[in-house]
Amino acid sequence: MMGRTLSIIKPDATTRNITGKVNTMIEDAGLKIIAQKLIRLTPSQAEEFYSEHKDKAFFTSLIDFMTSAPVVVQVLEGEDAVTRYRKIMGATNPAVAEEGTIRKTYALSIDKNTVHGSDSQESAKREVSFFFSETEICE
Repeated sequence: MMGRTLSIIKPDATTRNITGKVNTMIEDAGLKIIAQKLIRLTPSQAEEFYSEHKDKAFFTSLIDFMTSAPVVVQVLEGEDAVTRYRKIMGATNPAVAEEGTIRKTYALSIDKNTVHGSDSQESAKREVSFFFSETEICE
């Protein structure tokens, strides 16, 4: 079943100018980038997007990191897009991520782990609409 998911290429990747390399891995995995834009998250946008983590100890550092430099937000489309992208991203901790995944290849640490991806179909719908209008998505 065709589906969509949100991808965020995080500040640790944009500042190292490796977004193209990440995009190549995404496309090589059979996912199509159907929307993409470079943005600078404001603190309020980041706090709203990551609101599910607001009571966690890492929340403030997450917001500081995600607003420290531009990010690339994307809509990916493909067969079972959420699951497929989660697999190509790799484990949150790059030290235990599988070889050939984005995080194993490019992440600097568990905190600077290069990419974000939706964790469910429900999250994907909410996250995609947070950043994109339907007119910005090109199939």
